Amino acid sequence: IKDTEYVYYVHSYAAEICAQTIAQTEYSSVFSAALQKDNFYAVQFHPEKSGDVGSKLLTNFLNL
Repeated sequence: IKDTEYVYYVHSYAAEICAQTIAQTEYSSVFSAALQKDNFYAVQFHPEKSGDVGSKLLTNFLNL
């Protein structure tokens, strides 16, 4: 997934940048877009509503 791809955010919640941040975004402020700790992964956005990018992301998760 390219750095310039866009994903769909539907709410105003934002996880702060921390040691587990593996991707960040900037929209009004910088915040965590994706986090990872051990074998747990989480995203702040809605991959299923993000079209081709979301589909690719979900496929990538399944192939971990």
